[in-house]
Amino acid sequence: MSTLVLILRSLLWLLLGLTGVILVSLYIRGAFRTPVTYRVEDGPSPEESRFPTVLASLSTSLITSGTITQFWSKPDQIQAARLEAIKTAQRTIHFETFFMTPGRRANDFAAALAERATAGVQVQLVIDAYGAHTLPNRYWQRLQSAGVQVEFFNRLDWRAPSNFAGRTHRKLLLIDGNVGLIGGAGISDHWDGDEQTAPWLDIEVCLEGEIVPILEGMFIQHWTYSGGEANLRAEIFQTDPAQDPTLMLVTPGNNPTYRFSPIRALKENTIVAARKRIWLASPYLIPDRNTRELLIEAKQSGVDVRILTSTLENIDKKYVYYAAYELCGDLLKNGIEIYEYLPNMTHAKMLLIDDRWVNIGSANFDPRSFFHNEELDISTAEPRLQQSVEQVFVDAFAQSQTMSFKDWQQRSWWRHRLFGSLVRFIQWQL
Repeated sequence: MSTLVLILRSLLWLLLGLTGVILVSLYIRGAFRTPVTYRVEDGPSPEESRFPTVLASLSTSLITSGTITQFWSKPDQIQAARLEAIKTAQRTIHFETFFMTPGRRANDFAAALAERATAGVQVQLVIDAYGAHTLPNRYWQRLQSAGVQVEFFNRLDWRAPSNFAGRTHRKLLLIDGNVGLIGGAGISDHWDGDEQTAPWLDIEVCLEGEIVPILEGMFIQHWTYSGGEANLRAEIFQTDPAQDPTLMLVTPGNNPTYRFSPIRALKENTIVAARKRIWLASPYLIPDRNTRELLIEAKQSGVDVRILTSTLENIDKKYVYYAAYELCGDLLKNGIEIYEYLPNMTHAKMLLIDDRWVNIGSANFDPRSFFHNEELDISTAEPRLQQSVEQVFVDAFAQSQTMSFKDWQQRSWWRHRLFGSLVRFIQWQL
């Protein structure tokens, strides 16, 4: 037997062995288990007074109150608002985020934080270890030399490498324990577009009132988990009463599992409540079968169901688009309108139910947000937020193209059906 044949046979056995190890590992992790599904029937509508309590109990959300003082829907506004909020800090700045890349935004952000730290403000950052991996060490050293405290969320640990799949996907800025900014935008020049493309679509809100100490506590949990020492300064849990506070739900997607995901429970039970309208926006749209059935049932009962997402040309993760597109057939066949935003990437995560209930935050409609990430969403019936989010939807729909069921039927076999299905399977596991 020739040497070449021996080498090929050895490689084949090695490949089969690795395949076997991977399959056994996936089996042990439960990758082939039957998905856990649940359905809520005859739930209260958003108009009923008991609706927030029922939704909170089903999704382990916290019930609090607060006031939305500002709303932004353009990346340059969001960046400017964050820098201005940092500038006003007198005691504490707490910031948590997933995605940061080198560039103007990151440099301006660092300069603003360093200036406040030098002035004696306590500045603490929780940065996702994977989401900010492209920033060089000198960036963090510059901040630390100015007195900024930095902790990285979930660094790779060789003793438990599978844990690295869990990320903090939150975007949260807290100032002096009195003001909170929450949304979906990262610290990256990607959001600004370029000479050929428009800025990304994203949103952010400014919050005051009792909700802010709740958010402070959630930040401190991740701060200590990441290795920081908790300093429970009294002022970060004291806040001035907000004017005209509105009831709000805060849903931290802590430690989601295949059995229970707070974010999934929040989204699906919010959808069940719709009587007139479901407008949903997610850049990465990979709804499970249960969610698709809920949306179809809502459409068949006369609810106006529309979905806003990204085009293949504009999405920053094209492999996710292929996985998402493969799941759109049933939705399109049943008359659900899916809009693809044309100017550039849409990164906003929004859910508008009827003319009343709004859900925004960091969570996408995909397996990562449901089962792997640490997320942070807020939900409320605050009228100004409802109107602002509605206007963002209306403007975005006017600048979008709608998916066609006929085009979906003619989709590529290898890109959408084969590759998309493979990506979807991996997404559920990682």
